[in-house]
Amino acid sequence: MNVFPERIMQRLEAAKVVAGFSIDRVEDAVPLAQALLAGGISVVELTLRTEAGMAAVKAISEGVPDMLLGVGTILTPDQAREVKANGADFGVSPGLNRKVIEAAQQADLPFAPGIATPSELEAAIECGCRFVKFFPAEAAGGLPYLKSISAPYAHLGVKFFPLGGLNATNMVNYLLEKNVPAIGGSWIVKPDLVQQKAWDQITARATEVCQIAAKTT
Repeated sequence: MNVFPERIMQRLEAAKVVAGFSIDRVEDAVPLAQALLAGGISVVELTLRTEAGMAAVKAISEGVPDMLLGVGTILTPDQAREVKANGADFGVSPGLNRKVIEAAQQADLPFAPGIATPSELEAAIECGCRFVKFFPAEAAGGLPYLKSISAPYAHLGVKFFPLGGLNATNMVNYLLEKNVPAIGGSWIVKPDLVQQKAWDQITARATEVCQIAAKTT
């Protein structure tokens, strides 16, 4: 089984919004996480899409302990084990790879595989996953599609983490769904603001998103 501990699910439900981003320079990792935390975002998904990604995981884990650290784009079993060793609180992937799920389970890393079809959802359930990433959310059909594919499995208590195409406008409707504890957003952290080290502007963007999310309480 790969069950998200209740403490992590509670933090996700309280946070509502998870900021997704990649890190090009390791030295930006801690100030970026601190800027998001200052704006009210307490959960992130740091994606392993750059050479600095793994080092950034360790930097945030050690430097910003109050941040719930999720790591995304985990594509191999070795990455699942390594992010756990570097302090990740949970992991997610864009797709469903049984070997990666098994490695995460063995490493005691709470893990949400990516799904976009009923068959993939059933495969995730078979692997013991009850919290999955719905990706790419908007391109796959958005909220109407999610409602359709989730309905036959509602009695199993499956929860969804939508990412892909979400923004400050459509996030509210997703968050109003009982089986969506939190959404992921890559629009919050603009790469050019990170390049400019405009931490105050990132904090302001995080604050604005949190204010919108609060309306769904």
